[in-house]
This record gives sequence, structure tokens and C-alpha cells, in this order.
Amino acid sequence: MKNVILAPNPYRDKNFQTVREAQRILKNAGVQAKVCLPFEIDRSYELPRDIRFCRLDRELPNAEMVVCFGGDGTILHMAKAATRKGIPLLGVNVGTMGFMAELECAEMGRLARLATGDYTVDTRMMLDVTIQRDRDIVFHDICLNDVTITKGAVGRIVYLNVKCDGVTALECGGDGMIISTPTGSTAYNLSAGGPVVEPDARNILLTPICAHDINSRCIVVSDKRTVAVQMTQNARRNCFLSVDGGKAIRVNMGDTVIIKKSHLETKLVRLNERNFYDVLNTKFRKA
Repeated sequence: MKNVILAPNPYRDKNFQTVREAQRILKNAGVQAKVCLPFEIDRSYELPRDIRFCRLDRELPNAEMVVCFGGDGTILHMAKAATRKGIPLLGVNVGTMGFMAELECAEMGRLARLATGDYTVDTRMMLDVTIQRDRDIVFHDICLNDVTITKGAVGRIVYLNVKCDGVTALECGGDGMIISTPTGSTAYNLSAGGPVVEPDARNILLTPICAHDINSRCIVVSDKRTVAVQMTQNARRNCFLSVDGGKAIRVNMGDTVIIKKSHLETKLVRLNERNFYDVLNTKFRKA
């Protein structure tokens, strides 16, 4: 491996200390590492002048791997761009939970193994998300963790009908619905009372948020299903959709949110021998 992108979250990696150390380790191992910001930052934020920052869109086509420095949000943000290019992703936890990160800062010496290919790659299922308005597609995205459809305003209930392959699976009122991948099962889904699912499983999880219904429960469906969500006639005029915790998108009455397994898969690099349950117990005990 010769070309690696280092993508630090400047709000997490203070003074870019972690990315500086990673760059030194990789250089000594014979790997060229270029630093790219994973997202646009405030114009008032002053970047250090001794680090050369490259444009992510220019470097991605030639990169063999992206190493993220931050929390799970940084990894989720980078996952879309890296996945569309078929590039594997490795996370270094500079956040709090860092559930998806492979390395802690104290373990960065293991980055030298990238030079010899001494690592494995896991594939993670993603979801394809669209909003259909009449016959038009007005929104499209992919997600690694989850899609949330929420009421937006405080003090009201949103009523949703959830269909799988055209058949109603859930119909309930509450704060909304989480449609999650197995990777996202340990995120918002878990907080809402949904089940933890092994990340290499191939399922879609449907979890109501604070349902005002004693019979509403999470449903785990096959990844072959197409999930369609609509507000019912009892609902207000709109609700809001968010993909992997991103910007809220307005969903109007009559719109259909269509969610299905994506043909794309996120590739996550593994340098440790820890299995899913080791990580689960360690991270949540730490939290």
C-alpha cells in the first residue's frame, strides 16, 4: 500500500496531534499519506500552516485507503464518499464512544502494518434511501447506520404506516421511526429499545420511537424487503427525515420514503483480533 488519505475531524483532533503522529508512522513504513478534511469547516477556524491540506475530491480517486480521526460521526460522514469509490475505511477514535473505530490513539503504531497489507476488511450492508413525491424522486442518499423519520416539532405525534413489499408491517403514532442496518443497531436503535444485531448480518430493523401504543415493537426483516413509509391521514402536514444523523429533510403528506438494501457496501479495515462482543462490552462499559 502506497497511497493513504488521513481525514481528521479538526474539532476532535485538537492541534492535529493524532494525524501528525499517524503521518510520521506511515512515512517511516514507506506509505505516502495526504491529509484531507472530511467536511467543510467554519471559515473562522484557523488551520495549522505546517500541514499541507489536500482536496478530498482530488485525492480519493487515487487513494487505497482512508484513515479517519474522530468519532463515529466522522466515520459515517466519510463512509459515503469512500464507499462510492470502493475505498476501505479505517477509524481511529478521537471521540467519546467511537464504536465503529478500529484503533484507539494509543494503538496507532499498528498503522505501520498497512504498508505490508497485514490487515483484513469487513463489509457492511448499506441502505438506499429515496423520497418519492407523486412520480418524482425528490431525494436520494445512502446510509451505513440508520434513517430516522421524526415529528420535528415538540408536543405532537406523527402517525406512520410502514409497509414491507407493499404489506403493512407497522402502523403507529409516536415520535417517529428508525430504519436501521445491523451496523446501526448499536446506535439510536439501541437507545430506542431496538435489538442489537451482529454487524455482518443482513437485516433491516424497524424500530418505533416512543410509540404511543402498547403493542408497537421493533421488527427485524430480511434485507430483500423494500420498506415504504408514509404519514397517515391522521398526521400533521409534514415530518422530517435524517440519514446517518445528517441534515433534516422535510417529508410532506403524500410522500413515500422508500428504503431498501443498497448495492454498495462499506469496507471497514480490521487490525485487531477483537470480535464484535469484545467491542460491545468494552465500549459500553467505558461509556
